[in-house]
Amino acid sequence: MSSSTNVIRRLDPCVVNKIAAGEVIQRPASALKEMLENSLDAGATQISIVVKEGGNKLLQITDTGHGIRKEDLPVLCHRHTTSKLASFEDLETINTLGFRGEALCSISFVSNLTVTTMTEGALHGYRASYKDSEMLPPGPKPVAAVRGTTITVEDLFYNVPTRRKALKSAAEEYARVMDVVTRYALMASGRCAFSCKRLGESRADVLTLPGASLCDNIRALYGAAVANNLLPLSLKAGKEPTPAIGMDDGVCLVVEGFISSASYAAKRTQMVLFINGRAVDCGPMRRALEATYAQLLPKASKPFLCLDLKLPPRHVDVNTHPTKREVGFIHQEEITSLICEAVESTLSNSNTSRTLATLKAPLATPNATMAGFIPRPSQTQMTLGGSSTQQPKGNNSSQADAAPLSYRPEKLVRVDHMTQSLDAFFPGLTSQSRKAEGAAGGVPEGQQPGATSKAAAAAALIGSLARKR
Repeated sequence: MSSSTNVIRRLDPCVVNKIAAGEVIQRPASALKEMLENSLDAGATQISIVVKEGGNKLLQITDTGHGIRKEDLPVLCHRHTTSKLASFEDLETINTLGFRGEALCSISFVSNLTVTTMTEGALHGYRASYKDSEMLPPGPKPVAAVRGTTITVEDLFYNVPTRRKALKSAAEEYARVMDVVTRYALMASGRCAFSCKRLGESRADVLTLPGASLCDNIRALYGAAVANNLLPLSLKAGKEPTPAIGMDDGVCLVVEGFISSASYAAKRTQMVLFINGRAVDCGPMRRALEATYAQLLPKASKPFLCLDLKLPPRHVDVNTHPTKREVGFIHQEEITSLICEAVESTLSNSNTSRTLATLKAPLATPNATMAGFIPRPSQTQMTLGGSSTQQPKGNNSSQADAAPLSYRPEKLVRVDHMTQSLDAFFPGLTSQSRKAEGAAGGVPEGQQPGATSKAAAAAALIGSLARKR
């Protein structure tokens, strides 16, 4: 009973912070998520991300926010230091993405962290390095900078070899980083532009423009195949979701977003969900929406959904997950049921027609069994009644439909050797011979038409071969 192994002891603060850092910072994508939230809370209108080896070697984020004051730099990476929260009651009405004040502290315990910042109206910026939540000497250095903040994270998990070995390959980690950037780029549509690229690359893998709408960003990030099959979804239930709404006021909900139509088909569900401006996951809602689509879509076809839910701040608990990936909210079953009914109604109203791609078959020709016709794809709208109508293609659609199919002689395939003769190789001689036959009074008796031209062509071919020898 006196064994020293059973003695309860207080852990060293450094050990405590490293354990806490492992909960908050699980991989490069989670570190980037925390920094993106700080940038958006700072009012950034443009965010640039540079990544090296999936974020293991380098993860740099630059924003155009309001910057950090020089006086705040010494305590910037201390645990639970924040400008977004003063009391616990503030969590009920908080409207910022971050509130704990532990993201930069956790990052500083598992990486080499450098911060360069400049506030509006300052003559120059400051740069400071951090390790284990403390600023390294000699402290902030004056540097040339622009308004905003640049955070550089190098050698992530350099002092946690087990976590570093557990990470996936650089390509897989970069794919996770891209997924985080894509979600936040959609969330900030219309107020912040995003770019993300690998170190040394000139072309950005993720690029959104300032002022672009949500639909435009979906097209830029997920492609035209998704954007062309989207349906707008709008839903409102109860009162306007304001901070004054109490917990006893029932369901107060506003939903805006886009869902895929019945013509869209994919192998996996893509759901981007925002609740009061936070990119979160909600497993029950996801499964309910998949079941709703399963009633209308063919087997194994999955939907695309991008939903922005606005709830009263007092109805949402943002402090339920270490990485804030999930939130809790009251009336969850009723809200999920309302959204599923709205999705089903939208799909049912739009399911009277579907757009299919068809190919026009080549017309039959007497001289070519397999002619080189190039079929032209066309968009045909098939209605539920069985009829089909051609979709308009612009002002010249009628002319395009009336135009003949393109004829490509070089695409001809000879299926009968009797249909090929020497005439095809000497079109000039053939026409001259036929003119000569016409001048001579036609074809001699007992001789087939074209025999003279064939003989002339054969003689010309033999002569050319003899000259080559």
